[in-house]
Amino acid sequence: MPGPDRSIEKRFESLRQHLKRENPVLLDAVGGFQQLDQIGYTTHLLEPDESYSTQIPWWPLISILGTFSAGKSSFINSYLGSSLQQTGNQAVDDKFTVVCFGRENAGKVLPGLALDADLRFPFYKISDEIEKVAVGEGRRIDAYLQLKISDSEVVRGKILIDSPGFDADEQRTSTLRLTDHIIDLSDLVLVFFDARHPEPGAMQDTLTHLVQDTIARPDSNKFLYILNQIDTASREDNPEDIVGAWQRALSQKGLTAGRFYTIYNKDVAMPIENEGLRRRFEARRDRDLSDIEERIRQVEVERAYRIVGAMEKEAYFIRDNAIPKVASLRKQWSRSVLRSDFILAILLGLLALLGGIAAFGPASVLGLLLGIVTQPASLLPLLGGIVVLILVLHFLVKYLVQKRIVRQLRHSDDEPYTGAFIKNSGLLSSVFRSTPVGWNKSTRSSVVDVINHSSEFVQKLNDQFTNPSGGPVDHDLGQ
Repeated sequence: MPGPDRSIEKRFESLRQHLKRENPVLLDAVGGFQQLDQIGYTTHLLEPDESYSTQIPWWPLISILGTFSAGKSSFINSYLGSSLQQTGNQAVDDKFTVVCFGRENAGKVLPGLALDADLRFPFYKISDEIEKVAVGEGRRIDAYLQLKISDSEVVRGKILIDSPGFDADEQRTSTLRLTDHIIDLSDLVLVFFDARHPEPGAMQDTLTHLVQDTIARPDSNKFLYILNQIDTASREDNPEDIVGAWQRALSQKGLTAGRFYTIYNKDVAMPIENEGLRRRFEARRDRDLSDIEERIRQVEVERAYRIVGAMEKEAYFIRDNAIPKVASLRKQWSRSVLRSDFILAILLGLLALLGGIAAFGPASVLGLLLGIVTQPASLLPLLGGIVVLILVLHFLVKYLVQKRIVRQLRHSDDEPYTGAFIKNSGLLSSVFRSTPVGWNKSTRSSVVDVINHSSEFVQKLNDQFTNPSGGPVDHDLGQ
């Protein structure tokens, strides 16, 4: 039975050891993903070096996106209580910086390869994705990513991502791909804008990509839009005009109320001499910062539900989307092969008939045909040769049709199904088989088991936070 290669097994063991220390409740989910992986290997939806568990981050992921010099790095430093990130008015870092906890190696900076090769992080094998959109760039993963270690307790059990300044007009396609990848995987996305640039209308492309394109997402509630460095507006005659201009710009892109915050870093803020104005600014800042920090804390709870949700979603996707798609591709291949066989048989028959008539005359050809019908044993060598020729042509047709469909898959959204299709359209594959290879009673049952296990897992999580029986409740998710 197909299975994972040794590297995947080692990574699962490493993941188990980390979860055992950090969040034992999630250990059951590891087994669920391993069961899904086995289904993927059996049906050839996965290669031996792939795993469904790598498609999600196992630690809460908070990403910080935004425009150049919007104070993203300063916010991270303030949140961590240390100067981990460089700050400045100009772009000081053109890489995505992943920040995670580590007491012994605090302050160390590791290359992007450390993220690309570790399935616990959201960038596992991201170099392959970069290579798809920018040939040759996948080998330069260190130019896009770096890992920094912090000993701040607030980041324990979490992953923070600081992005380079966002400029939709100038960024390379590969960097935009990374940005979209981060958005998809994040539990919480903080989008920063700079209050010192009071012309939001001049940033339409940025607003479109970071606001308009995210509003309609089913997980749009994970986006917080933050107008940073609002203290600079205190010297304006009417500081509320700046806030109002940004709110109008965001509302024009579809942003609804309740997710727009105004903050500033009190350690580097300019002094506000007007006492009443200062108190108003500080009260708004403290309230919004408190809300943001509470949302960050909340992702630790949401993370477990996200993981089990991803496991259940993947099980349904395999059953309801992936397998039917492979079956459809297999049916397309079978029909093309049978159609080609039929057309080829007619053409060969006509060519043989016309050639025989031209060479030996109608009477000889008719006599040969009658001999095949009345005395087939005497013509066994000839019949054997015909059968061999038909089989050779049939296998050739199978091969050519498979190659044609594979070329089409390579340039379409169905490219991930290429491996499974190849396994279902080999030379020895029957054109009359109706179900994909590996999809049988056992694999169907395994999918149902994972779906049922997901429901049980949700109930176990609910028991951590609800108290229907009136007994004591453990709110620490096993930590």
